[in-house]
Amino acid sequence: MKIKEILLTEGVEQKISIKGWVRTRRGSKHVSFIAINDGSTINNIQIVAEATDFNEELIKQITTGSCISVRGKLVASKGSGQAVEILASSIDMLGAADADEYPLQPKKHSLEFLRENAHLRFRTNTFSAVFRLRHALTFAVHKFFNDKGFFNLHTPIITGADAEGAGEMFQVTNLDLEALPKTEEGKIDFSADFFGSKTNLTVSGQLEAELGALALGQVYTFGPTFRAENSNTSRHLSEFWMIEPEIAFADLKQNIDLAEEFLKYCIQYCLDNNADDLKFLDTRMSEEESKLKKEERSEMGLIERLKIIIENDFERITYRKAIDVLINSTPNKKKKFQYPINGFGDDLQSEHERYLVEKKYKKPVIITDYPKEIKAFYMRINDDNETVGAMDILFPAIGEIVGGSQREERLDKLQERMIEMDIDQKELWWYLETRKFGTCTHSGFGLGFERLIMFVTGMKNIRDVIPFPRTPQNAEF
Repeated sequence: MKIKEILLTEGVEQKISIKGWVRTRRGSKHVSFIAINDGSTINNIQIVAEATDFNEELIKQITTGSCISVRGKLVASKGSGQAVEILASSIDMLGAADADEYPLQPKKHSLEFLRENAHLRFRTNTFSAVFRLRHALTFAVHKFFNDKGFFNLHTPIITGADAEGAGEMFQVTNLDLEALPKTEEGKIDFSADFFGSKTNLTVSGQLEAELGALALGQVYTFGPTFRAENSNTSRHLSEFWMIEPEIAFADLKQNIDLAEEFLKYCIQYCLDNNADDLKFLDTRMSEEESKLKKEERSEMGLIERLKIIIENDFERITYRKAIDVLINSTPNKKKKFQYPINGFGDDLQSEHERYLVEKKYKKPVIITDYPKEIKAFYMRINDDNETVGAMDILFPAIGEIVGGSQREERLDKLQERMIEMDIDQKELWWYLETRKFGTCTHSGFGLGFERLIMFVTGMKNIRDVIPFPRTPQNAEF
């Protein structure tokens, strides 16, 4: 049985068989108490091994990190802290752990140390909780969209299009880098490459998802995306996962409504199904923040913060309103912002987003109608010809968690924007053709999955919510 099932069972005096990894062993020459965990829950179960029943040499081998199989009887616990324990009748060593070399001893380890031992960090309470929650959120994403009649679309990982126009892409090639083929002009001849043209790892599945939505009605992608951005902050990864729904016949308001409902659903799912993990991470976050300066601490605990999301309608304001609020804010007037806000056209930074969410409105904020100059080419131009039908959702502690827009469905307007932004129309001929053949109002958004996990788990560094982080100068494991 899994430990999670055992701890939920009401019947004692039954025979039990479990397998797992040893967290601790303590005791005397008469009896040993072994805490074992199998990953099904954050909770361990205690094994009681009477010295008269076991070889002393075997007991000595049962050290932190060892993998064992135990048979015995489930009994009511005599100690505090657990309702049941297992009185062992047999223990088999499946895999010993060298006590002198095993790095995860029963003490507190730094997150940096655990990143260096990413192959083992799943065995700690913190990371087992994080990755069970990552699974729960993955399942919630698929369930939410499936129940709403969306179709999951697998968009390509290898692409010739730069959806964001940012240019920070990883190139994919099988050319011999020691002997690159050249054209007559002396440039690299990509026609000799595997795909016959220059290709990259995708930064977004959005453009292809739009094609699906304009036939299937409503689709979503959920896959890896890649950015070759040389950034070493706690918010950036070179490989991360994106959720991108695209909806035909939906305008900006319907898009916003869907995104708000989606976020609330995912968070409620975790509260309903991962209470033990969240309780542990709530305590952990409180302990970590107690070491910070008062002004750096969160104003509420993790679970309280999650409930705030569910219990409140998100505040909806335009970009112009957000700029007015920020211009007149105390930190801006006192020049406390690293990036002062001067007026319309300024790009909002994380510090501005967090001020709006955490200080001004004290709940999630949705900002709409941004200046077209600071947004992507595919966003629909508003009637004022200055702004686009864009929306960003801002969360406490995270800042932007969702970015989306109503897509520009008018061919002439889309072509104008591509010319303005120097985007090659020949490269995206297939995208433009959807505006020629049966176009319609449609919208979509993108959610950075790791940012959602950071919010739900209270982890401060994005590298701690993905199993094996890919960042500049780091592709180990």
